[in-house]
Order: sequence, then structure tokens, then C-alpha cells
Amino acid sequence: MAAAAERCVADSRADYPLVTVITAVFNGRGHLASCLESVISQDYPSVEHLVLDGGSTDGTLDVLRHYDERIAFWKTEQDEGVFDAWNKGLARARGEWICFLGADDEFLPGAISAYMDLARRYPDAEFLSSRARLEHPTGYSPEFGGPWSWPQFTKAMTTVHVGSMHRRAMFERLGQFDSTYKIAGDYELMLRAKSGLRTAFMPDVTVVMRAGGLSDSTAGLYEARRAKLQNSVCSPLRAQMDLQQLIARFYLRLLYLKLRVKIVQHFM
Repeated sequence: MAAAAERCVADSRADYPLVTVITAVFNGRGHLASCLESVISQDYPSVEHLVLDGGSTDGTLDVLRHYDERIAFWKTEQDEGVFDAWNKGLARARGEWICFLGADDEFLPGAISAYMDLARRYPDAEFLSSRARLEHPTGYSPEFGGPWSWPQFTKAMTTVHVGSMHRRAMFERLGQFDSTYKIAGDYELMLRAKSGLRTAFMPDVTVVMRAGGLSDSTAGLYEARRAKLQNSVCSPLRAQMDLQQLIARFYLRLLYLKLRVKIVQHFM
């Protein structure tokens, strides 16, 4: 049975357009509170946070009940994966701008204000992105993410999607996420825009991501190939060549991290 709690905690104002933050979570008790706090502590005054839980059994619901008065809406029910949950969030979102923050990710202070300043400087943009910092258990903490550009985007997801801002009109134009994807649904959605996506970028780090999970595997690379073919952005041969190159990079990175762990253990 689904359970839900709802509060109206923010409204859009002429000088502060409403921002909707959507978080999908399943058995994420370990980091969810930090995620929620990172949104609550933002200095931007018009934010609503929607949390869609997929039927957690690890105490996640206790965390949500604890924050019941400080988040706009949360609901727990079984879903078909993160993109199905995001679509449910989209159906409830009231914001002019919409973003997606993982349950184990965190906004840095001032992130949303920085994004809205960017939106004012680029009033025609429909997708705003920045940089992110990845935290790995080994202590490896790289920063990554660059501006969206076509056709480079047809090779791989070169922008940071976590915490990035989408104007509501972008979903009205492109549609919702394809929930048959389990990892690369955000990439597939953006490929639909082809070269017509209107974007803006700031080189600031606005979000911290934790390594691990489904996206930290080669499965997402195979889904990305499927997304390229589905949207006819390259030939099957090119899609296969991109896949092989990205898989090679993935295993090189994995080898680097394993070596890093051994070095750290050696000097402990």
C-alpha cells in the first residue's frame, strides 16, 4: 500500500522562480538525511523537494517521517526504477525549473542560487549544468563535467546531470523519461533534442556525488548505445565503436582505483 505526505512549503515569485528538486530513493537510509539537509539548507527561498520512495525496508521511511514538515512531498510505493519514479515526480512538480538529486548525492551551499543566477543571464536556456565532485571510498575525489555540445554529446554523456536544471518547457517539448531504461534514461531524453538543445554552463562545482550504484558499471554504457540507435544520432558501427572505447576507459579507471586501494593499504 502506498503512503504519502504532502506539504506546500514554497511558491514561485517573480524574482525567485520555483525550483522543484526530485529525489528517487530505494533503501537509501545511509545517506538520505544528508541529501535532504543539503536541499533544506539552500539559501534560495523558492524550493520544493519531492521524494519518491520505491518501497524501502531499511529504515528510509523513518528518515522521511522525521523530515515530514520540511519537504514538500514524499510517497512510498513500488515503482519500475528510477526513471519511473522521476516521471511520477514530474507529474507533481510545480516548479518552473526541475532538477534531479540522487538520495546519496548532495547540493553544495548556494548551488540553487547559482543556477538561478545563470538562468537570469541566459533567459533562453532550457538546460543548465555545472561541475560535480565524485567521492570514492578510496579517497579519490575528481571533479568533472563540461558544457553540453553537439555532436560530442552523441559519443557520451559529457555533462553532469545530477542537480542540473531543466526548464519545465523542455519536458513539454521532449516528453517524459523512457522508463524502460534503468541507467541511461537521462541521456536518452537529452538525445531527443538533437542539436536543438538550448543550454548554459557554469564551471562551478555545485554537487557532490558518491561513487557506486548502477551507474558505476558497464550496463549504462550498453544502454547508452541503445539510446543512440533509438534516436538515430549515429550509425550502428559508430555506436559500437564508442561502446568499446568507453568500456576500455571504464576498466582502466577500475584498475586505477584497485591500485590506489593497494597503495593506501600499504602505507597504513
